[in-house]
Amino acid sequence: MASIFSKIIAGEIPGDIVYQDELVTAFRDINPQAPTHILIVPNKEIPTVNEVTNADEAAMGRMILAAKKIAEQEGIAANGYRLIVNCGNHGHQEVFHLHMHLVGGRPLGPMLYR
Repeated sequence: MASIFSKIIAGEIPGDIVYQDELVTAFRDINPQAPTHILIVPNKEIPTVNEVTNADEAAMGRMILAAKKIAEQEGIAANGYRLIVNCGNHGHQEVFHLHMHLVGGRPLGPMLYR
C-alpha cells in the first residue's frame, strides 16, 4: 500500500509541492512547527533510514542539496535552519516513508521536539 507521501508525489492527493525532480519531492508540512516547515522525501518509498541501501545514495544526497536550495528560496538560509530525520517508533517517525524535515524561519532553541 502506497504511503500518503507516495500519493502526494504521484499527484493522487494534493500537496503544496515546493520542489520536485527525478529523485526527491519536497512539500509543505500540513502541521507546521515553525514558519517554514517542509518535508523532503525520496520519490522511492523507503520506510526508514534502516532500509536505505547503497542504491539509494544519490537520493539521500539529493535530499540534502534540495534542502539547501529550498532554504535559499524560502529566505531562511542566512539565519539558519534545522534538518531532522526521525527513524522508527522511538524516533517518533509518524509516516513510514523516509523524510527529512526542513524547519526554520525563527530561532528554534536547542531542540524543536520534546
